[in-house]
This record gives sequence, structure tokens and C-alpha cells, in this order.
Amino acid sequence: MFLFESVPWYSALMWVAVVAALMLANEIARQSKWAGLCLFVALPLMLTIFVWPTTAGAGSSTGTWFHWVKVYSALAGCLGFMALRYVPRIAKNKYALMFPAAILALNIFEAVIRDFQVYSMNGLIDGVMMVGGSWNIMNGIAGLLNLLTICGWAGIYITRGRTKDMIWPDMLWFWIIAYDLWNFAYVYNCVGDHSFYAGAALLVSCTIPAFFLRKGAWLQHRAQTLAFWMMFTMAFPAFVTDSTFAVQSSHNTTALFLVSLVALLANVAVAAYQVHRIVTRKKNPLTDELYTDLAAYAKLDADRPTDDGSPISAPALTS
Repeated sequence: MFLFESVPWYSALMWVAVVAALMLANEIARQSKWAGLCLFVALPLMLTIFVWPTTAGAGSSTGTWFHWVKVYSALAGCLGFMALRYVPRIAKNKYALMFPAAILALNIFEAVIRDFQVYSMNGLIDGVMMVGGSWNIMNGIAGLLNLLTICGWAGIYITRGRTKDMIWPDMLWFWIIAYDLWNFAYVYNCVGDHSFYAGAALLVSCTIPAFFLRKGAWLQHRAQTLAFWMMFTMAFPAFVTDSTFAVQSSHNTTALFLVSLVALLANVAVAAYQVHRIVTRKKNPLTDELYTDLAAYAKLDADRPTDDGSPISAPALTS
């Protein structure tokens, strides 16, 4: 295959199983505050003390600073989002609403730094095959554009009812797709032999619920599925490298270049569209929601609760 050396049928089935398992774990954490606390506090505490020092130590494929920072930043995101979801006083604080955007930006920036680092790397490093090149620079730029186009954080709200989902109406499908393309390219560039699962499967596991199950809650889905995957892969790093189900990257420089080029073009398009809206509609991207006139935004905003708990009416749409 172009992207990967080969994908046997049992690895394809395992890919589906990984997606299903991550979606199921995400739903369990979403449905209950206590389940979330067990999964994002008690479980990682036990893993930090008893498992990860052995399985994710120096020399393992998950023993780099990036993997350790990534797992704890993902967990910090999950816990921060739970605070917003379950403590009304925090959700009403406009400064607290900056947290989702900040933790998302931090995670993107961590990956951008790694992409730029890998540009000068070649060969087996920390158990991972690196093939550095211009694609790392292209995708690093794509990541920076993706970070800069984060917008509308002030419009985040928490739904009523048992799940209390964190909805971000201004985070619409085109930004999510641009993020997915960039993030897959990042994983493919920097940990290519992990990308069949840590790239494609992980991204699908949060995009499906964001588009079809609980729309508008993509960042909540993303943080939780990422935390579950990082905890799993740091405990069982051989799964993506040496197990029967492992799928190796082709390390094809043409594939690396094209994957990063697509990610860059998608993020340039989103950035250009956003700049056009900022200029023509005189919006402030640091404080304003940019897409309030779009139908996709209106569908999400219609569920926003008022002070008495009832949904508000959707705003009128403009061209």
C-alpha cells in the first residue's frame, strides 16, 4: 500500500475494534461523573505508580518526553472539561471558558514542536523510525494555522440533563476536518509506525461521535479518546510496534510529502475563509463567534439553555 507496508485482514479488524473500544470508553466517561473520575483520576494514578515507569521508560517507543507530556495534558483537558461540565459556577466564568481553547492550543503546539524537531532526524530513534524532511516543515506550518484558527471559545456552553456535554458551536465541521488532516499527518510524520492506530483510528473515534452522536462536543470527545489511547499505548507500547496487529508505515517520502501537503492546503483554506469572515463581517477573532449566521452553528446554538433551563430559539440565518 502507499501509506503502509501492508494491512492484513486481522489488523483491519483490530482497527475497527480499537475505534469501537475508544468510542465505548468515551461514552462511559461521558455518561457519569463518577465514571469519569475513576477513568481520569484513579486509573492514571495507578498506572503512573505501578505500570508506566516500566513500560514507558527510556528506550521504549513511548519513553520520550512527548508521550509523557501528551498523556498528562490529555488528562488535564479531561479533568478541566469535567470541572466546566459539573460545576456551574465555573462554567459561568468567562475566563474559565478560555481553558478549552488554551489546552487545545497547547496540545497542537506540542505536536508542532515535535514536527519541527523530526525535520532533522533520520533513522531509528527511541525505537521509532524517523524520516525527516520538508514535510515536517509543511505540517508544522499547517499545525500553527490550525492553532491560530481556533475561535469562538466565548460561546461554549454546557447542556442540561445527565451527560452535561460541553458544546462549542463555533467549532464546525471544516475546522475539525482540517485538524484531522493535520493531526494524521503529524502522527504519520513523527511516529509513522503508530499512525494506523494512533493516527487514523484515534481520529475517527472522536470524529464519528462529533458528527453523528453528540454534535458540537468534538473537543470533549477528542480529549477523552486521546487520554484513553495514550494510557493504553504507554502501558502496551508493543501493540503498535511488535504485536501481530502492528501495521508499519511505508516510510515513503512521496506519501509523507503528499499527506503533509493535503493538511497544509486544508488549513490554508480554513485560515483564508476565516480571515475573509473577520474582515467582511468586522469580527474580533479573540472574543467573537465567527460563524453565528451559518446553519450548522444555529443547530447547535438552538440547544443552548437559558437561565431557566429552557432551550433558546435559533438565531435567524443570513447569507
